[in-house]
Amino acid sequence: MGDMGSAGERAVDSVRGGDGGGAALIDAALGYVFPAALRAAALARVADHLSDGPRTPADVAAATDTDPTALTRVLRLLATRGLFGEDEQGRFQLEAAGEALRSDVPGSVRDGILMITDRTFWLPAGRMDHCLSTGGSVFEDIFAKPFFDHFAQDAETAAVFHDGMAAMSGVENEPIAGAYDFPKTGTVVDVGGGQGGFLAAVLRACPGLDGVLYDRAHVVAGHRLGDDAALAGRWSTAEGDFFTAYPRATSSCSSASCTTGRTSSVSACCAPAAARSLREGGSSSWTRSSHLTTALIRPRTWTF
Repeated sequence: MGDMGSAGERAVDSVRGGDGGGAALIDAALGYVFPAALRAAALARVADHLSDGPRTPADVAAATDTDPTALTRVLRLLATRGLFGEDEQGRFQLEAAGEALRSDVPGSVRDGILMITDRTFWLPAGRMDHCLSTGGSVFEDIFAKPFFDHFAQDAETAAVFHDGMAAMSGVENEPIAGAYDFPKTGTVVDVGGGQGGFLAAVLRACPGLDGVLYDRAHVVAGHRLGDDAALAGRWSTAEGDFFTAYPRATSSCSSASCTTGRTSSVSACCAPAAARSLREGGSSSWTRSSHLTTALIRPRTWTF
């Protein structure tokens, strides 16, 4: 029995990392559980209900229409990442690291989390072995349509995507707009600009520029450029698909935003369309950040 016990202890130590870091691999394999818990908390707006201080799981569960036992387990899991804390009375509190999970604070990433963990991202990620076998995307196998076509025909999912993109890029729009050397005057066209957050940031940073938001019709319909009254009269919208056509290049400056995950494929697919729009002396240069790729088109200096 002693030998068996020792063998069992050695096996546990090995899994925990004593014999080469097996625990790290186990933790990695269980990594999907954390975003699942994060999504559950975001959907229930748990962080909003803890903004005023510690509360019991039963109290929060009553306010969020959730099961108190299940909620306790989710909060304890998220507490291992420092988002929530549990006191000696069993009450939970929102930690500083979890503040951005609130929906009512500047810089909230709740919508971004709901987008990243939506089934349109979650399900294809679970079929990554298919991509390895075929070299292609599994999205169409699951949803029967290409990525953007699916959103065009599913308004609810499209809203999740565009709200999420706005939340993720919101923390970057102002710094990028302020750092890039835009022309003093002219027109900036945000190609594939979603709800217009980046374009609005550019117009605020460059008072001599006007702007055009260019995207598919169902996307442009949900733009938020009108939220900033100070930009009134300086922007307009145009409908189109940047995979097939860009706005006609003039002596103005144009920009395009795309998710980083599709940077290579989007660049390759859009290059012919961009080139057609730039034949009359236009140019293109690319500026990248962690969440978006910005393509700037200016006359007579085309550099990729």
